[in-house]
Amino acid sequence: MSGAVLARYHRRNRRRLLLVAGMGLAAVLALVLDMTTGPAGLPFGQVLGALTGLVEVPRAAEVIVWNVRLPVALMALLVGAALALAGAEMQTVLENPLAEPFTLGVSAAAALGAAMAIVLGLVIPGLPPVWGVSANAFLFALGALLLLQLLGRLRGGGTEVLILFGIALNFAAGAFLSLLQFVASADALQQLVFWTMGSLASATLTSVKILALALLATAPFAFRASWQLTALRMGEEQARSYGVDVTRLRRWALLRVSLLAASAVSMVGIIGFVGLAGPHIARMLVGEDHRFLLPASILTGALVMSLASVLSKVVVPGVLLPVGLVTSLIGLPIFFALILRGRAR
Repeated sequence: MSGAVLARYHRRNRRRLLLVAGMGLAAVLALVLDMTTGPAGLPFGQVLGALTGLVEVPRAAEVIVWNVRLPVALMALLVGAALALAGAEMQTVLENPLAEPFTLGVSAAAALGAAMAIVLGLVIPGLPPVWGVSANAFLFALGALLLLQLLGRLRGGGTEVLILFGIALNFAAGAFLSLLQFVASADALQQLVFWTMGSLASATLTSVKILALALLATAPFAFRASWQLTALRMGEEQARSYGVDVTRLRRWALLRVSLLAASAVSMVGIIGFVGLAGPHIARMLVGEDHRFLLPASILTGALVMSLASVLSKVVVPGVLLPVGLVTSLIGLPIFFALILRGRAR
């Protein structure tokens, strides 16, 4: 009997590995598709030639690929991966399927920081102007989650306390943001509204490197804690019986979430849906074992954002739609379909 159970366990793990590998391949194909779409209409051969240098291509095509399309495509992958990983960890440590960085006030705090730079011109002294809005958004988003952790520890560190403080922070930041919008000039208001919609248009190779560094600095530690996170899904008391220091696990996980969410939001603005639905879609495919759930969440988020980036360029020819709008419009129907499919099973 035990041999049959063990064989079934290994078969299930092999199936999960194949699913994760398939999602990785799909994300790569979405990246290629993202780089071949756009108003310039470059064929795949010219894109490949500009990237590899094996085929001579016009100088204009090379500039478009390296300065416009490659940064946007890579940023879409990284933002999706960062938000989905943050959402997966947060849903586990807070034991709430609706938890994600933005439900706890991160998006409102980041928008408030951006508004301070756009409307009032309050930025970090000595910082290049091009990074003023992003730096403010990063500091406010990171500060919001760190403040939540501090308040949660002062009140006992319970998940319910963190969520309630997050809701309060969301409303408070939203109120201050509305006040700044009320006093903003027409140009500043237009810039702020566009930023809050989420856009990949301002992506550069420098910003891509910064976000990649944040992801590389956090993902290995999340993978290392995968068995503890899996144990926590069975309940806090059960996890403690296995020797898991739940308080320490939750503290470090929320710190990783803070860095990921703040980095992603500061680069592209507010992107909804991905941090919430990405982990749920991955969970439906590979289950609760975080050895597979975390990489699957990363790849799911990257795939969703890449496809959203493609659609933002092709839905209205010649117009680049804010990708944050696209993720909500195309993501929610897919999410509902997967939920209904899972319930039917």
